[in-house]
Amino acid sequence: MTEAAAGIVPAAALGRVHFIGIGGAGMSGIARVMLARGISVSGSDARDSDVVTGLRALGAQVTIGHSGEAVDDVDTVVVSSAIREDNAELARARSRGLRIIHRSAALGSLMTDRRTVAVAGTHGKTTTTSMTTVALQACAADPSFVIGGVLTATGANAHEGTGDVFVAEADESDGSFLLYEPTVGIVTNVEADHLDHYGTADAVTEAFHAFAQRTAQSGGTLVACLDDDGAAAIATAAASRGDDVIGYGVGPFEDASIGGAGMRLALIVPDGVQGQEQSFTIAFEDMSVLVTLNQPGRYNALNATAAVCTALALGYDPRDAAHGLSGFHGTRRRFEFRGQGSGVRVFDDYAHHPTEITALLTAAKDVVDPGGRVHVVFQPHLFSRTQSFRREFGTALGIADDVVVLDVFPAREDPVPGVTGAIVADEVPHDSVAFLPAFTQVVPHLLERVRPGDIVLTVGAGDVTVLGPEIVEALGGA
Repeated sequence: MTEAAAGIVPAAALGRVHFIGIGGAGMSGIARVMLARGISVSGSDARDSDVVTGLRALGAQVTIGHSGEAVDDVDTVVVSSAIREDNAELARARSRGLRIIHRSAALGSLMTDRRTVAVAGTHGKTTTTSMTTVALQACAADPSFVIGGVLTATGANAHEGTGDVFVAEADESDGSFLLYEPTVGIVTNVEADHLDHYGTADAVTEAFHAFAQRTAQSGGTLVACLDDDGAAAIATAAASRGDDVIGYGVGPFEDASIGGAGMRLALIVPDGVQGQEQSFTIAFEDMSVLVTLNQPGRYNALNATAAVCTALALGYDPRDAAHGLSGFHGTRRRFEFRGQGSGVRVFDDYAHHPTEITALLTAAKDVVDPGGRVHVVFQPHLFSRTQSFRREFGTALGIADDVVVLDVFPAREDPVPGVTGAIVADEVPHDSVAFLPAFTQVVPHLLERVRPGDIVLTVGAGDVTVLGPEIVEALGGA
């Protein structure tokens, strides 16, 4: 990545760095890597947490609560799109004329001397980034990485590796992924989302076309999912320009021109599913690679294939990458097993878009015991997304046998009159649905409905995750 092209300042030139909201998934990972590079890091957050404790142990100075005094002895302030303009620290930083950079630019500062793998897409970024990291570790690449989730095997969301590769999620939510010029740019899928920023679905698509072009400008390789119409269109356009493209998917592909536009292909041939384990072969032009994955669902097969294709694009043996994925233990909050009791298994997942929920519940149907039912407890995320996709959410949730919808997790948004979880519950196409605005209502409700052999999933990008252990405990499990 070139500093002039992307407006990125190398991390070593940032001086003393302060993160507003340092405990967040994205911010904490960047802070960890900066600390590993010997950069002075401070930060603030609204509440204490295990993440904050971990950062303090690495040498970060973290305060709880926000005060303008926190930035009096720093050179650079890092903010995310969730930080409001009236934040006391941000206001003081502006008054002092400090360098203020977005989280994405801080991430970019860590990539300036590395071969960058940027994982973009409406869904699947965290899992694909995690799988790519594990695959490259198996290739002895020892990549640095920043993930928007936590690897189950290591308990870490970031690491400063000794190799020359840096793997990171490229967040499209506010367009900031266009700061990067990747060596490998992955596009898992392209759908309408974050319309509060983009306004229209066409604007979302245009941003991903621009991401592909930035990949090409750096001489990089675009790795794109051909099973997704939006990503396939990006791949086809890039290949027609003469860009280096690897397209992957199960097929059959609706567009007959796919594969005939000069792109390399990685075709997935499913071999079988047993419980939560699946195996499949990736057929390249000159070799076939067998993958065994301890994660259910076609979407996970696609994510794993993107990781193997990335290894190939970087010059590593895809067979080594595939072997590494057999030991992939998942990412927290991605079909994460939380425990079981009374013959009922409980899982937790971050899915917060209708397509993600469809894929998740379809996978759950594949792994539930014969005769068992799938129960979902869903917390909508953002008022704008709930309002835009309430029908699609209802349809997706209808895949489950029994549905609980909680109220909206607001995140960075102010309430919108009339927009509650009830408008999603109203769109579920069967009668086994309840809108429960209070978390305290959920466990008693489920205990009356579950039976041995069932699965319960807590789903959403907010704090619904806290219910998983409560449900397990109420079931008498661990």
